[in-house]
Amino acid sequence: MKLAVDAMGGDNAPESIIKGCQLALESFPDLKVTLVGNEKEITKFTNASDRIEIVHTDVIIDNDDSPVKAVRRKKDASMVLAVQQVKDGVADAAISAGNTGALMTAGLLIVGRIKGIERPALSPMLPTLGGDGFLLLDVGANMDAKASHLVQYALMGDVYMKKVRKVAKPRIGLLNVGTEAGKGTELTKEVFTLLENSQMEFVGNVEARDLLEGVADVVVCDGFSGNLVLKSIEGTALSLFSLLKKELTSSLKNKLAAGVLKPSFKQVKLKMDYSEYGGAGLFGLNAPVIKAHGSSDERAFFNAIRQAKTMYDEKVVETIQQELQENLSEKE
Repeated sequence: MKLAVDAMGGDNAPESIIKGCQLALESFPDLKVTLVGNEKEITKFTNASDRIEIVHTDVIIDNDDSPVKAVRRKKDASMVLAVQQVKDGVADAAISAGNTGALMTAGLLIVGRIKGIERPALSPMLPTLGGDGFLLLDVGANMDAKASHLVQYALMGDVYMKKVRKVAKPRIGLLNVGTEAGKGTELTKEVFTLLENSQMEFVGNVEARDLLEGVADVVVCDGFSGNLVLKSIEGTALSLFSLLKKELTSSLKNKLAAGVLKPSFKQVKLKMDYSEYGGAGLFGLNAPVIKAHGSSDERAFFNAIRQAKTMYDEKVVETIQQELQENLSEKE
């Protein structure tokens, strides 16, 4: 597999990005990586290898750049060139930890949508208390959505969980304000009916408070609601760990207790750490495009690479295309 990487995107670029790539190269013998970015900066952290190629550019897309304008005007930016490698058939997938909106725009304009997919979805795996995690679609690619969009999100999530997470019958949940069938907006009511009549394992409406309990393997919603859920979970986890750290270092007695419980706290943090689940996939495009977290360290970026590789190896895009064609055939 050949992977195109935006080496200059993210808070810790290029060091953490490149170290994450090196971990991946050590773990996956069939992987080759193209690092796109400032060659002088990249070579500070790389060793010569026939499995690493560097495409030089001085242009980057900043986090405060307007996504559409940046992609259209900065055609030589590291992110845009990485995605273009996929379009040109030089790479099989692309990853960036940079500007989320710009990556979504580049993916849509350059790689393009799968035929039959109306809107791509930005879809991260989020932690659950049991450690299996759940896939949330959409978290911001589309703030407004139609019922048909959410049904397609469910279908793509179903394929991903089967192929990548090896869940035989993924449970599909619809994010709502209550579990009763009649709850919610006109949109959620319509989606409920469509999913209930689909061939997927639809478990009904699910509430935000139950997500971390693992009430569903795939949760679908519009991008506005999904982004609120994502930011709420991330913020709560960060605040909780910060509060625990403050309390456990507030006195000698607490410090001694913390020393004893440190292995347990480490396990809890690993279970609830977003970086262990990879990045957010842009589902619905013609090739795997992964958005790694902006603050990714080398381990988080490695997991995003692993996610992209698994999506490629398991032919997730091709399977989504096939499922769509079968659904269209059934309707006809």
